[in-house]
Amino acid sequence: MKLYLVQHAKAASKAAAPERPLTEEGRQDIQKVAAFIKPLNLCVDYLWHSTKKRAIETAEILAEAVKINQGKMAREGLAPNDNVTVIKDELVSNQQDIMIVGHMPFVSKLASLLLTGRELAGTVAFRQGGIVVLSSFEENQWQIEWMVTPDLLV
Repeated sequence: MKLYLVQHAKAASKAAAPERPLTEEGRQDIQKVAAFIKPLNLCVDYLWHSTKKRAIETAEILAEAVKINQGKMAREGLAPNDNVTVIKDELVSNQQDIMIVGHMPFVSKLASLLLTGRELAGTVAFRQGGIVVLSSFEENQWQIEWMVTPDLLV
């Protein structure tokens, strides 16, 4: 099983735009990442994203670069401060390849929980618009396979 964890791309400030859509820079960054992963022919069963506009817009761009077998959908429980244990338990029981577009600190806590068993271990330095790929190689044993961030791409 593979898990693709994505921190949404750069969004407007709440003061500038209360719904916090992606900025032009954020849109360009996630388009660079999508262009980079497209030739990899990534395939996931689901693409889940939070209900927040910045995550929706990030997911829409990535959905053009990834084959999605079952569906792209908004999911409750992926907001910045939601409980990561609920999603971890669902991931472990489903054993499907999933891309999650979410927020900090949620994606960081989920990665740390899977990798170390502790939410606050801070194991991955997430970047806006970046993808971190984890794989499960035994029951409840996870490792980082690769990661890409917009600043690595030309």
